[in-house]
Amino acid sequence: MNFTRWSARLPGTQRRAAARTEHTVTPDRRGEGSVPAARAERQTDDPPDDTPSVPSVPAGPSVPAVDELPTREILDRIPALVALVHGPDHRTAYVNDAYVAAFGVRPLGEPAHEALPELEALGLLPLLDQVLRSAKPRTVKSRKAPTGRSYTITCTPVDVPGAGGTKPGEGGVLIFAADVTDHAEAAERLRASERSQRQTAVTLQRSLLPQELEQPDDLRIAAVYHPGGTEAAVGGDWYDVITLGGGRTALVIGDVMGRGVRAAAVMGQLRTAVRAYARLDLPPHEVLQLLDGLATEIDANQIATCAYAVHDPNEGRLIYASAGHLPILVRDESGTVLRADEPTGPPLGTGGWMHASGSVPLGPGSTAVLYTDGLVERRNEDLDEGIAALERALAGATGTPQVVCDRLVRSTGVTADHDDDVAVLVLQHPARTGPDSELFRNAALELLGGVEAAPRARAFASGVLTSWRFPPELHDLGVLAASELVANSLQHGTPPMRLRLRRTDRRLIVEVTDGNDHLPRRRRAEPGDESGRGIAIIATIASNWGSRRAPGGGKSVWCEFALPRGTT
Repeated sequence: MNFTRWSARLPGTQRRAAARTEHTVTPDRRGEGSVPAARAERQTDDPPDDTPSVPSVPAGPSVPAVDELPTREILDRIPALVALVHGPDHRTAYVNDAYVAAFGVRPLGEPAHEALPELEALGLLPLLDQVLRSAKPRTVKSRKAPTGRSYTITCTPVDVPGAGGTKPGEGGVLIFAADVTDHAEAAERLRASERSQRQTAVTLQRSLLPQELEQPDDLRIAAVYHPGGTEAAVGGDWYDVITLGGGRTALVIGDVMGRGVRAAAVMGQLRTAVRAYARLDLPPHEVLQLLDGLATEIDANQIATCAYAVHDPNEGRLIYASAGHLPILVRDESGTVLRADEPTGPPLGTGGWMHASGSVPLGPGSTAVLYTDGLVERRNEDLDEGIAALERALAGATGTPQVVCDRLVRSTGVTADHDDDVAVLVLQHPARTGPDSELFRNAALELLGGVEAAPRARAFASGVLTSWRFPPELHDLGVLAASELVANSLQHGTPPMRLRLRRTDRRLIVEVTDGNDHLPRRRRAEPGDESGRGIAIIATIASNWGSRRAPGGGKSVWCEFALPRGTT
């Protein structure tokens, strides 16, 4: 190693070289920053008449150039810490004054692990072995010493001559340590600030997610959310479960593009809006249409993906719409996995797109999975490969929804230091058998003919509710509700008409459908009015009621009654 050439680049040596330059006389480059020559160098003692006299500069002590200094003197002068060790046990050959000031006087000739204990504390002894073996320099950044100071350390292989410079030398290592304490502390403050901001975003994110999932009568649902690792900013992944009444359930999952508190805040606004739009009981594509406009209003530069689905136990299907989100996966009772790819529109916030709804079977014994891209997307790997791997994992994942959630997360390699947020929502439609199946029953009647349909509907409802062994009070309320809903449909609706009764382990649902799109509304009936009291009666006697337009046209009006405890 050429110490003379290398030492010119060491911190501190440039200043001394510059000091020497300031005393260099350059008569022919005056005006370019040179110091004027001393008076003794002029041709005559008398200045010309038109030239002002220049005061003489006293000659200072001679300062040698860097390349004229001995290597040891260079190392002694620089502010960085320097030590030289040699031999396989790294015996100490030299430490400079800065090293002594930092760690104290160190004995020469002793092995480094005894003479230089700070090197062991810094974890440098294995590095010294590597440098000797490879004859290549190694650098470690921002290591904290026992003194509390931080250093960036470069270990460079050198040849150490023998005694007197004539005997054969041996391999050595020059240790050069620059104090970077200020930089390390600034970096730690920055990391602490980032950790604090990340924790704030995680707290906000979790507070905006549902603290407890709604559990519908006919479905079993579980969800899991994993924020990205400590080096990743929190994203805007979210999910929700919304019971719509009449036995129907809305399920939603989404991902706001971007990171940090802003993404979490946008996510919170979208989730709140979804719950409001869901109460309108609109088809999935209409809900996404409303969300698209809202996302544009929130932030025209912020986009989000979203999948919104509705499960109706009477239909045995999942009706869904997707705004740029990953496909829903459904495993049927036999273990076959179906990918619900189409239809899919662009993400929310892009505007100008008419979304459409699709459907996928979700009968008893089926399991569906909604998820965000953090579960399946990996660097240097095709997204379809990740989805295919998730399909394989779902085909073999059995157990409760929570167990399935955990197995899918493990199978896709999500760990605590994962570089992206992950949200997973799993729903199961259980296949009920034995006594449990008696608690979930359906009965339907096609309403044909004219006014005679009303008494036929009352008789049908009475017979069904009697067979279900409901208490007399609940039996009478159910018959009254069926009568009022049928009468309302006969008066304001159009064929085809149907009365459907459904019981679960928690409630009785009475529903009437017809071919008219006009939705009823509750209004105050005047004393002289002969109509307008049916919906008011329903709202008074039922636990809940509502209406919605059917996807193929027409409408559905329903009400439900909570079952008394102990009803079987």
